[in-house]
This record gives sequence, C-alpha cells and structure tokens, in this order.
Amino acid sequence: MPEGLEVSTEETARALADGSARVVDVREGYEREAGYVEGSDHIELAQLSAAAAEFDPERPVIFVCRVGGRSLMAAQALTSAGFDAYSMAGGVERWADEGRPLSPEGGVVADH
Repeated sequence: MPEGLEVSTEETARALADGSARVVDVREGYEREAGYVEGSDHIELAQLSAAAAEFDPERPVIFVCRVGGRSLMAAQALTSAGFDAYSMAGGVERWADEGRPLSPEGGVVADH
C-alpha cells in the first residue's frame, strides 16, 4: 500500500477485486442506501471505535465516505491504533464521477 493515508479510487477498485484490503463505508445509513461501492462493508463513523475489535490488524483497510473527510478521520484513528488504514481520496463522489458503478443498480451519491 502507498505512503500516506490516501489511496485513489483505482487502488480501492483493485483492492476490492483482489481482496488485498477491506473496504469500509463510514457514511450514515441513508447515504449508504442511496448508493454504495459494491463489496464494501458498512460501519457508520460514530460506531467505528466500538467496531475496531472486528478489524484484522494483518489486513489493510480502506475507508470510504462521500468526499473523503470522514474516511480520512477514520483512517487517522485506526492508524494511530496500529492498523494499516487508508482513506479513498475524493470519496464516493469521485468514484461515481469517474463512471464507476454504485449499488444497488441506479445508485446515486446522497446529498448531505
């Protein structure tokens, strides 16, 4: 994985395809329902500290949110706890802008 805390949408797509990292969406439930990256797990940012025990310290994790702010906070928190954690730069908004699919079919990026 790269230096620094941010990874590209391409790196995230590759990690999903080859299973090299766990991808976790930290948005609110209504945002997730509107459209999400297929293959990602969902743990709202507010629940992250309670769920930290579920993370495998041997497997990198990439956090995803709408534009990259909340996912960066999640990556910083887990990195400081000793995990190999990253944030997908630009979030689901950039993912969709690049023409990458959102689930369910016809999924959209929810407004904040």
